Amino acid sequence: MAFLKKRRLLIILVVLVLLVVLIHFLFFTRNGVRLTHSNMHQLTAYIESLGWYGKIIGMVAVFLQTFFPFIPFVLVAGTNVAIFGFKLGFIVNYSMSVLGAVCCFLFARYYGHGWVERRLQRFPVITQFSKRMESQGFFYVLLGRLIPVIPSSAINLAAGLTRIKVSQFLWGTIIGKIPIVFLESMIAHDLFHFRKYKDRLLLLLLILVILLLIGNWFKKRLASKAQDEER
Repeated sequence: MAFLKKRRLLIILVVLVLLVVLIHFLFFTRNGVRLTHSNMHQLTAYIESLGWYGKIIGMVAVFLQTFFPFIPFVLVAGTNVAIFGFKLGFIVNYSMSVLGAVCCFLFARYYGHGWVERRLQRFPVITQFSKRMESQGFFYVLLGRLIPVIPSSAINLAAGLTRIKVSQFLWGTIIGKIPIVFLESMIAHDLFHFRKYKDRLLLLLLILVILLLIGNWFKKRLASKAQDEER
């Protein structure tokens, strides 16, 4: 057991070191800044060139990201912030994210129950989180939105398999998504204006890392609980 704890600590330290190196390369070296900005600006410029079609694409991308999180949310959020401006971009990111989460939840509950159950039963951590949503629905949906314990898409699907009330899921999502969507939208905004908001960006990234560490700690507790139940 002590060996496993030391191994986990070593993995966390290695990840943190790699994260620091990555941040240094992207934000404090000439080539890194050029690479980051050129990719983000090229994507945004292309979508802007499409006019209203581009804006619709940006909105739909956030909606689809809740179902298929193959694209980092911060990248999609950043595109909308660049297209619509920060305030309207945040509203677009937030509203489409909530709408996507609710649709994903309803799909799992009424249409894809069997498929979702087969897909999620392979992950003990999600199973443990679902059990908590079963008894304390609003609180654990809210917690899962505020702290990245498990992926947001997994929360949507897993909640659909429980007996949580739609109102509990809805309010937990509406309230819980405000801080994290605001944080990621702000990070995306500051990435586009790196030279002006460099110090604030680093602070926001630090907050995000802290939330990820807290979520990882909570995930380990859930995994430990799952192992105890299997014995």
